[in-house]
Amino acid sequence: MLKRLTLCFGMLLGVLSTAQTSMEKRTVKLFLAGDVMTGRGIDQALSNSVDPVLYEPYVKDARDYLLLAERASGDIKTPLSYEFIWGDALKVWKRANPDLKLVNLETSITTHNEPWPGKGINYRMHPKNVEVLSVAGIDHASLANNHTLDWKRPGLQETMKTLKAAGIKFSGVGENIVAAREPTILVTEKRRVLVFSYGSPSSGIPTTWAAEPDLSGVNLLPDLSMEAVENIRELVNSYKEAGDLAVFSVHWGGNWGYDVAEEQREFAQQLIEKAGIDLIFGHSSHHPLGMEVYKNKLIIYGAGDFINDYEGISGHEKYRGELSLMYFPELDPATGDLLKLEMVPMEIKKLSLHSASKKDAEWLHKVLDRESRKFGLEIGLKNGVLEADL
Repeated sequence: MLKRLTLCFGMLLGVLSTAQTSMEKRTVKLFLAGDVMTGRGIDQALSNSVDPVLYEPYVKDARDYLLLAERASGDIKTPLSYEFIWGDALKVWKRANPDLKLVNLETSITTHNEPWPGKGINYRMHPKNVEVLSVAGIDHASLANNHTLDWKRPGLQETMKTLKAAGIKFSGVGENIVAAREPTILVTEKRRVLVFSYGSPSSGIPTTWAAEPDLSGVNLLPDLSMEAVENIRELVNSYKEAGDLAVFSVHWGGNWGYDVAEEQREFAQQLIEKAGIDLIFGHSSHHPLGMEVYKNKLIIYGAGDFINDYEGISGHEKYRGELSLMYFPELDPATGDLLKLEMVPMEIKKLSLHSASKKDAEWLHKVLDRESRKFGLEIGLKNGVLEADL
């Protein structure tokens, strides 16, 4: 009798394991992260660094950002390895095993020494430091943001050239407007994922950065009108085939504060309703904003910073900018509907990502649940991981 029970229990475990594996195979699992800012202090801490001269109102040497981080958290032994920057995120990725990793890269990759005149804040890292993205297995970088042309169009050219040489795909910029509007097409075993990247002037992108028919630049989103929705719909339809999933990556809004403009919300919903977009991946805010699930599609209004060199800088402590989130949405490959969303809290310390403490995870949960409930979405917390209640 005991032998028969043991056999039945073993068969049950086998069925459950097969069902779980089958479920995983039926979903497309993405990793999303907001702003990845590997310039300035982080670049100076790596093996290869650009000239540290800055043109900011108060800080004139990028190495000062490294000193600020040390003042806040203790000595940082340099040069840092490329793996060090990602810290505990490497273990999370190994455990979560996403099909694709998508980030917003808010750093120019160039040795070009002429900054965009009058901009004030100029991010860049040495081209050899592109390895920091390679060791993390980043599949795609959105470049339609307010730091891509910090070092003028020659800096943009070198950024694109360096990413191509490293085998890292990108979208949102190009040699001309046609190229800048082209989506990245990422192929998984389950489905193609198309990433359309746009940048809004509301995030601080100068309108002079816009790509034109004969000029390189950013794929600028001029406004949030229905005409813009229609233009995006036509573009999506020209690329999206049956079974494809479409991600709309957009750099928009300010850096601090939790308010989401009603205009942004209506625009995001219209992209889902009319333009064939399956997931809105918004960024620009330095801290995570509330989220929404609209017609079973995920809208991230602001993913927050993922990596930055702000450690030791005061002024916005109440937003806890040192805390970041790793987003893992799982989509139905047949419909693009959101089936599951987990978010792993992290803390930036000594220019590296660390698993957030229980207290910090609870703080992030409280804030994200409060802000997402405004849009009808509840967020839970279990074993240090945030999860959307779908």
